[in-house]
Amino acid sequence: MQLGMIGLGKMGANMRDRLRKGGHEVVGYDLNPEVRDVDSLQALVEALDAPRVVWVMVPHGAPTQSTVDELGELLSEGDLVIEGGNSHFTDDVKHHEQLATKGIGYVDCGVSGGIWGITEGYGLMCGGETEWVQKALPIFDTLRPEGPREEGWVHAGDVGAGHYAKMVHNGIEYGLMHAYAEGFELLTAKDAVKDVKGVFQAWTRGTVVRSWLLDLLVRSLDETPGLEGISEYTSDSGEGRWTLIEGIEHAVPMPVLSAALFARFASRQENSPAMQAVAALRGQFGGHAVKMLDEEAEQIHPGAEPKHDEGAARPGAGSEAPGGESAEAEAAEAGPTSGSGETDGTPSPQDGPSSGSGSTDSDERG
Repeated sequence: MQLGMIGLGKMGANMRDRLRKGGHEVVGYDLNPEVRDVDSLQALVEALDAPRVVWVMVPHGAPTQSTVDELGELLSEGDLVIEGGNSHFTDDVKHHEQLATKGIGYVDCGVSGGIWGITEGYGLMCGGETEWVQKALPIFDTLRPEGPREEGWVHAGDVGAGHYAKMVHNGIEYGLMHAYAEGFELLTAKDAVKDVKGVFQAWTRGTVVRSWLLDLLVRSLDETPGLEGISEYTSDSGEGRWTLIEGIEHAVPMPVLSAALFARFASRQENSPAMQAVAALRGQFGGHAVKMLDEEAEQIHPGAEPKHDEGAARPGAGSEAPGGESAEAEAAEAGPTSGSGETDGTPSPQDGPSSGSGSTDSDERG
């Protein structure tokens, strides 16, 4: 089957390679001339036989919108656009309506698998009308993991359902990662435990907490024993925020996601203004000692590094919010993940090219 792939970053390029190995003819376009097969979107469309299928794999927001706009002018009735980035599900409805007026189909597809997908396969969550989803089924079957289709692919529902499912997937991912992280710190804090990495490795088979994320944590501890030298500063690229907002809209309690997301916010501050206020209040109402910044900090446990700066927020803290400078820079660097990934927290236009370069994958694509 023929396919046009727009956006050849880590995810897009790997997906192109997996599809080619599966026997498909893939024509790729990217702003980076070193990785693209054609020099323009028009050339990509002209290289495909009608009816065409084009997969868009660029950063969400303005880059995706401008790409859909251009494809709307270039494609013909009966052609299909698959949006595989991390767009907000409400954008999918807009893109579907925009293309439907010209008889062009639209399917949104959440993609999980990160850099490992090229060999292990990608988890795929699709939204859209059945006829358009079925049209691209050979593509989905090649990209998904080997085994029963229902264990690596789903037609989740209407337009937007694919990206909605991927959003919730990433929210769950936040909680899973943070649970392992809390366990790691507690094991590190206990003097009697001498082989923390060994404990995690022993959990990778036969236990109820075994998972691919656990395997990756063991891999990280192999590569960087004790995670020595790794900063606690943790970004978020948006899907966790979107998921939490949806929880609020539907009155669904999400304390695990909330705690995991807020812990990421806290990781970006050397000295929390909120906790400064709490410390000051304890001193006021109870006469409790208030530790000042120039005093030596006590370590909670030997594995934790005490605060040691002058109370300033770390670079980028505060601009990680949706649409903030750091979020936009990260989108330009990483583009649409797992997963790591992640996107900015509310759907808003972002400046950027109509197709990604070698950086179209977010850190939350897992």
